[in-house]
Amino acid sequence: MSNETEKMTPDLRAFIEEWKDKPGNLIMVLHKVQQTYGYIPREIAIETSELLKVPLAKIYGVVTFYNFFKLQKAGKYIIQVCLGTACYLRGGDDLIKEFERQLGVGVNTTTSDGLFSIEAVRCLGCCGLAPVAVVNGDVHGKLEAKDVAGIIEKYRTLG
Repeated sequence: MSNETEKMTPDLRAFIEEWKDKPGNLIMVLHKVQQTYGYIPREIAIETSELLKVPLAKIYGVVTFYNFFKLQKAGKYIIQVCLGTACYLRGGDDLIKEFERQLGVGVNTTTSDGLFSIEAVRCLGCCGLAPVAVVNGDVHGKLEAKDVAGIIEKYRTLG
């Protein structure tokens, strides 16, 4: 992953200006930040804090409270492993452990090459295919730990 500093886009700045005096603005602004960058970059959180005149701690309180917001840039391929009841009972936790082992990263982290992120999610609505992993919208069902290497290789070859 690169160490480049994110710059606030003119569109985002205009959006914040439009919302800065409205009640409940912080959630709306943070959604727009995440939509713009794919996560909440530290530099943008600091600038947002200044523009909205809210403490940075409040922004991080909201970002860490809601699971939707991300503090790290996600990989090109986001692997979501279902841990809903049906998937968990049929080995979802084993799938997560195998993805972690093979990729060398944990849940909610991204591989150093920026290709993969792993997320644990609650119910993807595919209970009949349990256990399930979804990669950027592609559903992989009735999985076993032995299937993980093939899934990783499929997306690695796509680049």
